Amino acid sequence: MKKFVLPVITTLLLVSCNKIEEKIDQTVQKTTEKVQQKTQQVVEESVKRAVDESVNSLTNSKNATLNEVFPGTATSIISEEKGKKIKIPGRPEGYIFKYKADIAVLLPFLENQPTSDESKSDKKARKIDGQNIIDKISLASKFLPENTFDTSFLEDIKNDKNIEYYKLKRFPNSSTIIYNPKNQTIIQYVEVNK
Repeated sequence: MKKFVLPVITTLLLVSCNKIEEKIDQTVQKTTEKVQQKTQQVVEESVKRAVDESVNSLTNSKNATLNEVFPGTATSIISEEKGKKIKIPGRPEGYIFKYKADIAVLLPFLENQPTSDESKSDKKARKIDGQNIIDKISLASKFLPENTFDTSFLEDIKNDKNIEYYKLKRFPNSSTIIYNPKNQTIIQYVEVNK
């Protein structure tokens, strides 16, 4: 009888351990799924809140001129100027301008702007690859409601290989410049780090 009882008890213990392990696995899986769902929900809510704040910032943005950011801007070097002061959550104060200008005249003007910290400033504007800029604008435009702003320029910069991109930091201002040599249109984003 002892020979029979020991294997039965061992078998029962083994089956019980397997059931306990199975129950633990199910509990862990359910908990993992709940955590993933909650995390996804929190991320979606955060993105929606940030997008709503950005949209409100864009729709409530104030008109601005290049002269506000770069005092002494000669009106003779730019034309057809449009500008907005915007606030993007988590970013410093910003301005976006669209105007026409000769890049050969504009860049030296911007490079000669006074700076509050020469060690944090560029001496010259540097030409950059625009793919990163295109990607950021494309991503942002996906979250914006239709008719928030005109995204037709996005198609132009995606498809036109002649578009030029520049970066220039003259602390506290940091400029990203998109230049279309065909029509001398410039789109400039200026971030003001105070």
